Amino acid sequence: MFDSVIEFTAGLIAALAQPLNSTALAIIVFTLGVRLLLLPFGVMQARGERSRARLAPEVQKLRKRHGRDPERLRRELSALYAREKTSPLAGCLPGVAQMPFFMVMYQVFISSTIAGNANALLTHGLFGVPLGQQFASTVAGFGLLSGPTLVFAGLFLMLLAVAFITSQRIRRTTSDEVQPDFLRRVMPLLPFGTVLAAAVLPLAAGIYLLVTTSWTAGERAFLHRPALAGH
Repeated sequence: MFDSVIEFTAGLIAALAQPLNSTALAIIVFTLGVRLLLLPFGVMQARGERSRARLAPEVQKLRKRHGRDPERLRRELSALYAREKTSPLAGCLPGVAQMPFFMVMYQVFISSTIAGNANALLTHGLFGVPLGQQFASTVAGFGLLSGPTLVFAGLFLMLLAVAFITSQRIRRTTSDEVQPDFLRRVMPLLPFGTVLAAAVLPLAAGIYLLVTTSWTAGERAFLHRPALAGH
């Protein structure tokens, strides 16, 4: 079944590439389509964040009351979130929901053959860099200071900019309700993982990451405005 999904996705990207005259643009359109499909999850996430902001004072009271009894505190917080039908980790839902799409995209551009035929998408490129090529192989083949390597450098810089914006917002909106403490310290660092991922993934997957993380940043800025106003 998974092979048929890969075949369908490859065919869809190829079909999109014909009128756009660019496979890279087809990946962008495909990614935007995926994020539009997942928009209801983003709306659910925004509602969850507003609920958590509203519950923040009550959470603080519970921490002061049961701070010396972690097990009691955990039960009280769980009961509070269950009563209010929310969760401190509800923001993970959009990311989890789009993982299957990312895995399919990854497989499409690392598979040398699809449905028994040579994967023609691997021959397409962006500014001379094959979409199935990785950063390390690009450096090995063209050198560190070369046009193809600069394509990856540009991708990394854009991912870094989006990750920085996302990280700053996480720092502003992550409250004491997120436990344990190390999780609050780690969460602002997670967006930078996209840069590391793009360094080892095919260029096509890096393009997908850039578009989807940019969408996420814009979506959160728009949908979470009430939550920000309440902080």
